[in-house]
Amino acid sequence: MHRIWALLLGLASILAAFGADTPVTLFSAGSTFIYPILSRWCSEYRKLHPNVLISYDPLGSSHGIARTLAGTVDFGASDGPLSDLQIQRAHMMIVHVPVVLGGVVPSYNLSSVTQELRFTPGALAGIYLGTITRWNDPELVRANPGLPLPAHEITVVFRLDGSGTTYVWTDYLSKVNATWAKRVGRGTSVEFPVGVSARFNEGVRDAIKNKPYSIGYLQVTYAIEGHLQTGLVQNSTGKFAKGDIAGITAAAAATGTNMPDDFRVSITNAADQDAYPISSFTWLLVPEHIEDRAKREAIVGFVRWVLSDGQKWAAPLHYAPLPGDVASRVQKAVDRIQ
Repeated sequence: MHRIWALLLGLASILAAFGADTPVTLFSAGSTFIYPILSRWCSEYRKLHPNVLISYDPLGSSHGIARTLAGTVDFGASDGPLSDLQIQRAHMMIVHVPVVLGGVVPSYNLSSVTQELRFTPGALAGIYLGTITRWNDPELVRANPGLPLPAHEITVVFRLDGSGTTYVWTDYLSKVNATWAKRVGRGTSVEFPVGVSARFNEGVRDAIKNKPYSIGYLQVTYAIEGHLQTGLVQNSTGKFAKGDIAGITAAAAATGTNMPDDFRVSITNAADQDAYPISSFTWLLVPEHIEDRAKREAIVGFVRWVLSDGQKWAAPLHYAPLPGDVASRVQKAVDRIQ
């Protein structure tokens, strides 16, 4: 009788260890770009699966990458994919899981201008290189005829921390301006030639609000929900495009069948007349091998939900959902997580 009872207790322990109701806490960190929608996903998923708690620390994409590779989080988030060198040096295989699309917009503080400003690639590069220093510079005047652009000096704001938003912004500038590509380049952290720094998207948002005549770059959700002015950006076909869901979706569609198997792709300056040129996928970075079975099943379950039902939260938060064909391919790639 005692042996039977001992066996039953052992079986109960095994079931408890791997059962659906076992509490699981997942730790993650990274991108502030994805934070508005990721925090919503974590909250909504918890309602469906109260046993799964996901803790996310929005420290910036550089921290998301570093902590994932160091194994101090269960998964990370980044708006810039791992570089070839980072992959070569990594002690683990990482699955890049694109989960949503977003845009980075030029946001500014000009009380005298109520109409959306138009920015050419030359204007944005010039402002951030420091060769365009005043709002009434000829490059801006030509793109915005009739608007009352002030002669005031431009205050440039950039991200201090390692940032995927910075990566997307500098990736775009590197494609459209040879001087920028040679002098500054692309990266989550770069040496900006001019400007004042702020931490995280929230810090850039607040700096723009508090500094008249300033300009910065923001993930579109922060700009809209912060009630800031945003501009149109001239795309590769010459059209001035808006960083809205339609423009971001068009940028992704221009990728077509060129999506690589590892999903590390840049869609800035896409060749589509309707594309918003400063658009990007944003990725969850998940180790391919996860020893803890409960955590592995919780992560896979969460990711599969994000790629399906979770996409309905994209548009309300000013992101663009994944194209259906991309979501299907990513679902298959999730099978690699074991």
